[in-house]
Order: sequence, then structure tokens, then C-alpha cells
Amino acid sequence: MNLNIVLFQPEIPQNTGNIGRTCVLTDCKLHLIKPLGFSLDEKSLKRAGLDYWPLLDIEIHESYEALREKYNNGNFYFCTTKATKFYTDAQLKQGDFLVFGRESSGLPDYIRNENKDNLIRVPMVETTTRSLNLSNTVAVIAYEGLRQIGFKGMK
Repeated sequence: MNLNIVLFQPEIPQNTGNIGRTCVLTDCKLHLIKPLGFSLDEKSLKRAGLDYWPLLDIEIHESYEALREKYNNGNFYFCTTKATKFYTDAQLKQGDFLVFGRESSGLPDYIRNENKDNLIRVPMVETTTRSLNLSNTVAVIAYEGLRQIGFKGMK
């Protein structure tokens, strides 16, 4: 396993399906934090993940606190438009956790405030548009992490 991709209360099944597919093809583990904005058996979720979904290493957590308790020695980075550091500033290592917020509202204040030193973002031009699509952001940051760890196990 290369990296841990964490989705905090994801809302859009197609995004989660796309992210699941990315995780399968990059040997990353997907963590979903409840509540989810959809059912895991929804057709749109599986359609976005295509035939990759059964190959996905996935773990569901009842809460953010349950994830942190289970992986209390993990190294966590939090991806948010409110960060000052770019994702390329993070020195990612195998097994690190990349946490992404909800599509509609991002990560809650309490999570950002508890982890100020590990907030990272993808640079974007100033616009009235909020941010990149979640699945695109996950791919950008995950591939930077994979590059940093030498594309372990990838052809």
C-alpha cells in the first residue's frame, strides 16, 4: 500500500467512485468517514468505479475521531483551499494519510484548527469558483505523493 486517501463525509457518489478507481490503480487505501451522502451500493458509485470497485482496499469509519484513534501513529496531511502551503511542500512518505473534505463545505474548522502545520492545497487562480473537483484534487495530490515515494510498485 502506497498512501491512505481519506474522504471526510463524501457527498457525491461519482466522485467517490472515481477516487476508488484511482486508489486501485495506485495501490492506495481508501478511507470513508461517515456519514456518507449516499449508499455504497448505489449504481452511480459503482459505475464511476467500473469493474475496479471489487479490487478496492476500503475502510469505513464511524467518525473522524475513530479514524484518528485507530491510526494514532499515522502521519496526516489535510487538503484544503484554506491552507497556505502547497501540496508540493509536503514531504510525503509511504503510508501517509491525505484527508479531503466534503464537496460542499470542505474540512470543518475544528479539524483544520487542530492540524494547522499539516494543511496543504493545490494552487489555483483567484476566481469566484470554489475549487477543483474533489476527484481531480485527490489525483493531483496522490500522484505527487507517489512521485515522492518513487512510484513504488508502479510500471
